[in-house]
Amino acid sequence: MNSQIDFSGRPFHFIGIGGIGMSAIAYVLTKRQLPVSGSDLRPNQITRKLESLGAHIFSRQEASNLEFFRPQESADGIVLNSPAKLPVDKSNLPQVICSTAINTSNLEYKAAIELGCPILHRSDVLAALIADYYSIAVAGTHGKTTTSSMIGYMLLQAGLDPTILVGGEVNAWEGNARLGESKYLVAEADESDGSLVKHAPAIGIITNIELDHPDHYETLDEVVETFQKFAEGCQILVGSIDCDTVRDRLNPNISYSLHPDIGADYTVTNIDYRADGTTALVWEKGKALGVLNLQLLSRHNLSNALAAVAVGRALGLEFGEIAKGIATFEGARRRFEFRGEAAGITFIDDYAHHPSEIRATLAAARLQARPGQRVVAIFQPHRYSRTLTFLEEFSESFTHADLVVLTDIYSAGEPDLGQINGEQLAAEIGKQHQQVIYQPTLSSVCEFLLSNLRSGDLALFLGAGNLNQAIPEVIATLREPVQATS
Repeated sequence: MNSQIDFSGRPFHFIGIGGIGMSAIAYVLTKRQLPVSGSDLRPNQITRKLESLGAHIFSRQEASNLEFFRPQESADGIVLNSPAKLPVDKSNLPQVICSTAINTSNLEYKAAIELGCPILHRSDVLAALIADYYSIAVAGTHGKTTTSSMIGYMLLQAGLDPTILVGGEVNAWEGNARLGESKYLVAEADESDGSLVKHAPAIGIITNIELDHPDHYETLDEVVETFQKFAEGCQILVGSIDCDTVRDRLNPNISYSLHPDIGADYTVTNIDYRADGTTALVWEKGKALGVLNLQLLSRHNLSNALAAVAVGRALGLEFGEIAKGIATFEGARRRFEFRGEAAGITFIDDYAHHPSEIRATLAAARLQARPGQRVVAIFQPHRYSRTLTFLEEFSESFTHADLVVLTDIYSAGEPDLGQINGEQLAAEIGKQHQQVIYQPTLSSVCEFLLSNLRSGDLALFLGAGNLNQAIPEVIATLREPVQATS
């Protein structure tokens, strides 16, 4: 794909503009007053927001969408249907942006090819934005969204006014992106499709490395190679050496660890994990910096915060400024997000979909749970390839749950080859856990929960698919007044 991005005024058209990564880029470009349009099959609050900012949104992915850009010359030689009213010239055709999810058989994609539009991957535009700023790019198998959001929030609170693009929505900037006026940009950098190698930030962070996308990588070594190429492009590499792979296969310029005895540049002691947050004393190369307080739970979020401390110090911030920002960071949506309470039941939504993430999230839930309170894990597996590859790991990930409710696999566009299904995964988990219930559909999950949840439960919805759509329905039904019978 062409990697030459034109930010001078040439239009951008996004096929699948409502995706979390695509929409963040579209938001920044729209706020930079560039002509932006896009299509999505499922309009949502993100596409509505983009539309309110001036982006043109199509509700279908059809070849006719590209007619919007086809030159139609008026008497004075001006294009009538271009968002920028540009002169007739093939160079004025839109730069068409796709993600890996867009298939080459997509009618809109094929029309863009026929029209002669330059076709760009989402990561090409992100790489160009990263090159356009003094950028901090957060990579890693787990923790990218929380860490990048925390760093962005920290810089925002310190008055550095960063541009931010992350893979989750954050209340502080009311979405998944913001446009700042400073030289700083904070971005979440995804390794799932190998495009991570395109990014060359001033500061790169690697939180950890695991095999998480067997649809793209066959071995951990292939994943490591992608991260190594990313590391080579970073001016400064910050890495967690609590991850054996980061420690053994990469050479971070700045290291961090939750274990004081392994020699990291940044570490912590006096850790207090509580139900309402975490406190720790932070050390920089053997010198105590001060106490860090964060609202987020459990050790994985303390590690994410330590990465933010390392970045803040690399940028010259005083620890007091760093700690003040981190202390008020509430987290990104769908990262242990409180969704409500009904009938004495607490509802939490979390994006965790890899066995390591599930273990960490359930550990945080157990920490928050009161004595005698049940932790009910409701899980929707994400992708057939991931479920099959990590079948054994999934079976061992639910030890902190009192009850596990599984539904069928969310395909995320993958074909069902008949090798694995949700019921088989439930059976595997059942070998390690006494209470596992399989409900094949979201409606049957709702029915089961309404009949079996009880006051005092902490209901934790886990998965990267559409499982969380069940939460409002369950809460609303539980809140309905009981009809008196005569």
